[in-house]
Amino acid sequence: MLEIQPIPAFQDNYIWLLNQQGGNSVAVVDPGDEQPVLELLERQGMKLAAIMITHKHGDHTGGVAGLLDAYPGIPVFGPANEPIRHINRPLAEGDVVMVPGPETAFVVLDVPGHTEGHIAYHGAGVLFCGDTLFAGGCGRVFSGTHRQLHQSLQRIAALPPDTQIYCAHEYTADNLGFARWVEPDNPILLERQRQTGLLRARGQSTVPSSLQLELQTNPFLRTGQATVIAAAEKYAGRSLASGEEVFTNIRTWKDREYD
Repeated sequence: MLEIQPIPAFQDNYIWLLNQQGGNSVAVVDPGDEQPVLELLERQGMKLAAIMITHKHGDHTGGVAGLLDAYPGIPVFGPANEPIRHINRPLAEGDVVMVPGPETAFVVLDVPGHTEGHIAYHGAGVLFCGDTLFAGGCGRVFSGTHRQLHQSLQRIAALPPDTQIYCAHEYTADNLGFARWVEPDNPILLERQRQTGLLRARGQSTVPSSLQLELQTNPFLRTGQATVIAAAEKYAGRSLASGEEVFTNIRTWKDREYD
């Protein structure tokens, strides 16, 4: 059975550690800092067998060089379409990789938008999606486009609803605050916000979430819902003809007035 545990890094990053139950050989996803990874490996008597990268930003890649110093020669999986040092297993849409350590197969999805070549890893009922989809929100558009990010989120929305979403940041409380701007009367969102507050008050993680819960509460996956369309049109001051336009307006709204 695949086991996944978070390694907190910086203020709000999650580096994900993957292994098979009872095993001591592991992989890590998006190690922005090597030190917490090395400390956990030593503390738990584990060894690193692979690194998985979703995109080029430094808070996801900054620890790769240090981990390779400690574990030279291990595979570093990552997006073929982004300039990232140390990747020796470049990946793109449709690639299937058996990741050493957890010995788990993942299908690669191209999910650009946050960055131009962002990828995600889907397998064993989980999705490692980096900064494309967050619990309750989505990433900003940096070197990709709004069209790309909307299309990427629609691809994720089509996965099985019981998929567990492992994003790379603890942004849930803030994201749900904005979601309430969009859908103030969504009862499932209200309950999710309450539960998130309880978890954070106890110092607990809100990640992973389920895709089903995201489809019920995350406005960036709900661009076809009448309530989200109405809120986006009110912000835009005009009718919006497509889900892409709805998405672009609520992402812009969050960027300009909430974040």
